[in-house]
Amino acid sequence: MVAVCIATCASIVTLSYLHRTKRFSMSLPAIKLCRGIPARNTITPLKDNRTFIIAPYFDNRKNKMTRVISIVHHKDVKELYCWFCHPSNGEIYISKAQIDVHSDRFDFPYGATDLECLEPEDWEPHYMSIHWSPNGDIDQLPLFEIRNRDPAGSLVDFTVCISTMFGEYNNILQFVQSMEMYKILGVDRVVIYKTSCSPLMEKVLDFYIAEGIVEIIPWPIDAYLKVSSSWHHSMDPKDIGYYGQITALNDCIYRNMYRSRYVLLNDMDEIILPGKYADWKTMMQNLQGQYPEAGVFLFENHIFPKTVFTLTYRFNTSSWNAIPGVNILQHVLREPDRKHVVNPRKMIVDPKKVIQTSVHSVLQAYGVNIYIPMDVALVYHCRTPLQENLSRIHLIKDTTLWRYNMSLIGNVSKVLQLISWNIVEYS
Repeated sequence: MVAVCIATCASIVTLSYLHRTKRFSMSLPAIKLCRGIPARNTITPLKDNRTFIIAPYFDNRKNKMTRVISIVHHKDVKELYCWFCHPSNGEIYISKAQIDVHSDRFDFPYGATDLECLEPEDWEPHYMSIHWSPNGDIDQLPLFEIRNRDPAGSLVDFTVCISTMFGEYNNILQFVQSMEMYKILGVDRVVIYKTSCSPLMEKVLDFYIAEGIVEIIPWPIDAYLKVSSSWHHSMDPKDIGYYGQITALNDCIYRNMYRSRYVLLNDMDEIILPGKYADWKTMMQNLQGQYPEAGVFLFENHIFPKTVFTLTYRFNTSSWNAIPGVNILQHVLREPDRKHVVNPRKMIVDPKKVIQTSVHSVLQAYGVNIYIPMDVALVYHCRTPLQENLSRIHLIKDTTLWRYNMSLIGNVSKVLQLISWNIVEYS
């Protein structure tokens, strides 16, 4: 009889796992902290080696659920379970995750993925685990804190998300110029997902971290997957594209959802440069006033080739000559639009209205998309040319950047002077 009762109870418990909203209560002693192995790193691999967890975020904009930003193998991972832990009595609530691989995977086997986990109705979990089965030993599972459950801290206006810094990045001068331009335009925080950079770049990052403007998110994705430096699998067939850039961007949006009014998504060699306004705050106040329902503002990307120098450069920046990297003030000639080619765009978004983002567009959002004309603002992108055979006469002189030359030159020179001992040390 006892054996029959045990078998019957086991069957009931097993069946309950198959329903997303059924609860499984473990007979645990009353505890204040949840069991499991606390996750310490930005990227946490599960033991299946096909699932990599970044972070869970509370998301009640539609349903009361936790959205887990992750990377999964789109073919191999078909079933995952969310184990929510009650912090006071050890009760475990297990729900089957809805696995939503983002559509912009670009044929790579691994892609940015949302694990959507329905939460218990009558209590609020602060910790959870992810497992490929509804059965297992909770003590052996990674334990994650659910972010955004109780948003705290002051709300800043602008956060720039940069993903990712890799390849022993050493473009010191352009990085410092971009940082100082961001500050002139109104940035409050710059979040950098860093895989690797040069020793000198580490010193520069340390300077801005100490200043309180830079936040570094370690991004050791190459320790787990073969990473491509290209955006499409056909160009460089590896596990995941462009160092997992799309996953990092999505994490950055959720990380700053209740910390920043606006989030800018761009690369280190890009600046969203206003044409009609002096700074981002004035620009966004006007744009948001015109388009109150908007959540996503898209700006055209325009190439300013770093191989083409202006012939009318008159600024005294000779003290920068020893600094490795590009001097963006010397590059104010931009490539013209190409026939039958749509310029890619970068974005300023209201993070509370974004569900999923790609690099050049938002995949899912609650707000309206607004395409900003280039006379209002454009993305100044100083890099290798896309139209390398184009003669100088066909390039367009655009000196919008020079409007900021006095402040920019003074600020950059001051920063370089403050870190000059590092430059001497590593030169």
